[in-house]
Amino acid sequence: MFTHNLGYPRIGSRRELKKACESFWAGTLTKDELLWETRQLRRRHWQLQREAGIDLIPSNDFSLYDHVLDTALMVGAVPERYHVLADGKAGRELEIYFAMARGVQRPGADIPAMEMTKWFDTNYHYIVPEFRKDQTFRRYSDTVIHAFEDALQMGITTKPVVLGPVSFLLLGKEREAGFDRIDLLDRLLPVYADILRELTARGAGWIQIDEPCLVLDLTGKQQEAYRKAYAWLRKEVPGAQLILATYFDSLGENRSLAAALPVDALHIDVVRGRKDWAEILTDDTFLSAGRILSLGVVNGRNIWKNQYADSLALIAQAEAVLGRDRLWIAPSCSLLHVPCDLDLETDEISLPAEIRDGMAFAKQKLTELVHLKILAFGEPSASGKAILAENEAAVRRRQTSSLIHRPHVKERMEAIQEADFERISVFAERQSIQQAWLQLPAFPTTTIGSFPQTPDIRQLRASFRKGTLSAEGYESGLEKEIAEAIRRQEAIGLDVLVHGEAERNDMVEYFGEQLSGYAFTRNGWVQSYGSRCVKPPVIYGDIERPEPMTVRWATYAQSLTDKPVKGMLTGPVTILQWSFVRDDQPRRDTAFQIALAIRDEVTDLEKAGIRVIQIDEPAIREGLPLRQADRAEYLRWSVDAFRLSTAGVADETQIHTHMCYSEFNDILEAIARMDADVITIETSRSQMELLDAFSEFAYPNEIGPGVYDIHSPRVPSEDEMVQLLHKALNHIPARNLWVNPDCGLKTRRWEETEAALRNMVGAARRLRPVISQEVTGL
Repeated sequence: MFTHNLGYPRIGSRRELKKACESFWAGTLTKDELLWETRQLRRRHWQLQREAGIDLIPSNDFSLYDHVLDTALMVGAVPERYHVLADGKAGRELEIYFAMARGVQRPGADIPAMEMTKWFDTNYHYIVPEFRKDQTFRRYSDTVIHAFEDALQMGITTKPVVLGPVSFLLLGKEREAGFDRIDLLDRLLPVYADILRELTARGAGWIQIDEPCLVLDLTGKQQEAYRKAYAWLRKEVPGAQLILATYFDSLGENRSLAAALPVDALHIDVVRGRKDWAEILTDDTFLSAGRILSLGVVNGRNIWKNQYADSLALIAQAEAVLGRDRLWIAPSCSLLHVPCDLDLETDEISLPAEIRDGMAFAKQKLTELVHLKILAFGEPSASGKAILAENEAAVRRRQTSSLIHRPHVKERMEAIQEADFERISVFAERQSIQQAWLQLPAFPTTTIGSFPQTPDIRQLRASFRKGTLSAEGYESGLEKEIAEAIRRQEAIGLDVLVHGEAERNDMVEYFGEQLSGYAFTRNGWVQSYGSRCVKPPVIYGDIERPEPMTVRWATYAQSLTDKPVKGMLTGPVTILQWSFVRDDQPRRDTAFQIALAIRDEVTDLEKAGIRVIQIDEPAIREGLPLRQADRAEYLRWSVDAFRLSTAGVADETQIHTHMCYSEFNDILEAIARMDADVITIETSRSQMELLDAFSEFAYPNEIGPGVYDIHSPRVPSEDEMVQLLHKALNHIPARNLWVNPDCGLKTRRWEETEAALRNMVGAARRLRPVISQEVTGL
């Protein structure tokens, strides 16, 4: 019985990947230095897994930016616009790779980045592959081969990991009409066969092919693509030992399909797919084929300790049918989604020992796998009994902790009434009232909330945290930063201002630090996209708000200007989704607890004179269950959580929300039911394509489609933004159209931020004379 890992966090326990890549982009690290530093990081991860006792260690799970982008490069799916960067010269692979991810702007090359979206229902973002009808594929990058060979030099025969051909196509998008990207499969498969053949020839005993799309609702054509792909690969590369890995949900109606695919091992997620995982044990096709079953028993997406007794029962159930030789254990999915090492968390103020006692990060999850192997298949021993006893004691401590369970919070939850979810008036009435109150011009301009987190701002927060700066000094420094942000916005000419969020380390962590029931890590970083890392707070217990969280800074900013300043909050579902959430009660209950805390903050902002309040919910779409049948219930309670947080205000108060990097087509009814007065969304990378769905749905409220991509350092021209606004006007009534960037500007520099915002304001002003009469005639 083997233990194996599906993937290890790339970023490093000290965010080494982030620092190396950003130094390379800044020009302070050469290409060779970048590759050397990241090679050392990758090797440390292999060594760590070997020392932990993992039997099959993955390779090619490491990436400089994104594994889907890596796959696109591997098979030569490089959009035509990036070919100019090669300039007929070899060795430009890395430059093209980062240009696809981040865009490039320099003399002779002004190329936007590829589209980015959420990886299933996680907070990880991937680069969306682009396909054309005449798309061809060829073996372009050999990173997967090089990684395997590099590990061999350490004496480790790894298990190479590649994203499967069908999922790769399904996760992409067509860049022109008139074809189905799944029809490109026949052209793609020879490249995969070539790579699998070489890996096998070089000594790869096992190769992991990730096909996460097998947990989605598939059409008959897509199911047939799986049959064709794996029958063809088995025929072309008969010597390859393939592990087909699925995760993030159960196989459901695709169980028979997966069971029949000609692979040597099948991995299933028995954490997220708990409800029907055991059906594979009754599948005659799977049983008769003699394939190995890999059970994903350790949660790869949360940080709580595995309950050994529970996992051992699942293992025993599978062993009774398959026997030990056909059973492996693994995390449920790649450990990409959890922090690296709990051993680094030594601050008991931010993370109390009582809470830390119940947690496990990536390194500790490897130990859990080894423990489960010992407990399930080893002979009973004193050490084994001690391991199990300590695990069971940790579980009991969580169940009875007074730090976790707060009766008065539960009592407030039980007192919620239907009226608590409803605004006073419908949107059409509120819109007229708000227009008269705010007196905004046509195409009002604003930003999403955050401004550049400069070195001075980071140093200010760091000094305060370390105790080298007094509270008075810290607040005085923040006031200066806020005053500067207001001055810059007024000079640029924005209509609705923000205070810039200089006091905030992260849009979720900042609020978590001020809510009871939260704990925090110092090094619990996870990758969001590229070099962007987030440090999700930990919801360990019942949530409440002891005191106001943002009122002080919002009212100070408003005192500096006659223009409206938005109060900036993060919504309950996003706080939930972007945290590591307690697993001992329904997520709905935790979301409602957070919503009540945000509701208290909203009403306090209104009382303090803030009449525009933005409550960001970028994660509502992200949390959507992967299967259609499971979505209605989730959408009901997630939208109710948002409404519970916003419905306590007067009609004059304008509620905004923000969503980014999501496909909205299948949740527009729920978005409309949120009843935000204004929604801002990411649309620039898709050239406003996302608005098609809003137009077809006849979305009734106001919309701010992003007119430039903040994840790229390039500054789009005023003309470019005018063109996007004209596209937006084909979908949105002029009176409902706002003008804003795609997302917050925290990661950008002031120089590019001001340049882009000036162009954005200029674009809005160019359009106003044409439609001002329509807007003011509400």
